[in-house]
Amino acid sequence: MPANSSDKILVLFTGGTIGSRRGANGIDVDASGSYFLMEQYAQLAGTREIDFDTAQPCNLLSENLVPADWVALAAAVHAAYGGGYAGVIVTHGSDTLSFSSAMLAYLCCDAPFPVVLTAANYPLDDARSNGLANFGASVDFIADAGLPGVFALFGDDRGDSVVYLGTRITQALPFTDQFDAPYGAPFGRMREGRFDANPHPINPAPSTLARPVPPTPPTPQARDEAWPAVLYIKPYPGLDYGAYDFDARRPRAVLHDTYHSGTANARDGAERRSLVSFISYCRERGVDVYLVPMRSPEGDMYASSSHLTAAGGIALGDISSEAALMKLLLACAVSADAREVERFVRTPLFFEYMA
Repeated sequence: MPANSSDKILVLFTGGTIGSRRGANGIDVDASGSYFLMEQYAQLAGTREIDFDTAQPCNLLSENLVPADWVALAAAVHAAYGGGYAGVIVTHGSDTLSFSSAMLAYLCCDAPFPVVLTAANYPLDDARSNGLANFGASVDFIADAGLPGVFALFGDDRGDSVVYLGTRITQALPFTDQFDAPYGAPFGRMREGRFDANPHPINPAPSTLARPVPPTPPTPQARDEAWPAVLYIKPYPGLDYGAYDFDARRPRAVLHDTYHSGTANARDGAERRSLVSFISYCRERGVDVYLVPMRSPEGDMYASSSHLTAAGGIALGDISSEAALMKLLLACAVSADAREVERFVRTPLFFEYMA
């Protein structure tokens, strides 16, 4: 239900640039930085009459996040269920916003209200900062759309407040700080305080987010040893897989990115530089290799891609690398069985698959 003047919003501060100030050692989280955001919002003309509750599950730059922080954040969101809130806003750092958005979308896939992660490009006391505008648009999204689920919101370089599904926001680009979505199709935008959904065919209709029986979220443990190692590899010409020694210490699984056409090196005779050989090396040691994003065999799959799957690579299509990595990391944290891990990864929780 859309919010009215008597509704409450819970704001969870986690630090990040939106909760930082510039000091002698550069930009860093500040004990009062997060609450400065609330002071700024209260001084804006024409803001909605919302009662805010606040909490701070952690206070750090987002590059310093570890899995225990995700578990604590999810617990804070779960504690708000049934608390009369119209929604929850999570202030977060932009560096790992796309990863935390996906992870929280899985851990809170049953959220009964909007959970919106937002960030800032500069500290709030910098005139260039979009943090206050992003926060205000997040309040408006909760009040106007009232859609259950996990979302991210960040202003682009045209001044638009862009709304993303939590599992469909890709990492910000270097130099420009701009986020994107698969197919260049975010979920929608906020325009003059109203949510304008993007009707792109890969996007779910807003009405479908109110699922009669939402999935049951996984419940990983917070302790670090409960989150086994997952290795993420991005391909590049000349990559030498001989640098990976799994006889000393092996990961639970590998997520291997592919080039934009779903390919990676599958050249015969190039043992140290062939992903085909590396997949065989991993499988001999009981390590599954997931490939993302991969094209459908019924579509325009290249021969090199076919060699990768024939070698035992597990293809994941129609999911972003960020969403796939968080899904695989979470799967390995909740199950030690390789078949259960793959089943979990392939089971949709919050619109992470686009087909």
